[in-house]
Amino acid sequence: VQLVESGGGLVQPGGSLRLSCVASGFTFSSYAMNWYRQAPGKERELVATINSAGSSTNYADSMKGRFTVSRDNAKNTVYLQMNSLKPEDTAVYYCNVRRYVSYWGQGTQVTVSS
Repeated sequence: VQLVESGGGLVQPGGSLRLSCVASGFTFSSYAMNWYRQAPGKERELVATINSAGSSTNYADSMKGRFTVSRDNAKNTVYLQMNSLKPEDTAVYYCNVRRYVSYWGQGTQVTVSS
């Protein structure tokens, strides 16, 4: 299993970013996918989940209305569209799949700062 995130960077407060995670090594369309994040000095927290078909999503309360998770099963890719970014969204964002065990990507840094 391999998960490769991209799309992070430096953005001003109120800005937007779109993260991508390309998956390989398993049948992507059969598994729910998750996005997590970890800020410096804090525990890793769940950001969003999308089911295998892409028909159901869930978000942490602080992301509702600002973040949108989606997937393209033909491209083995899950996305996280982040709008109205705040400094407290600064973190490393990770893609995750639970397939017997939990697999993680290397993460992509998102920094929200003026």
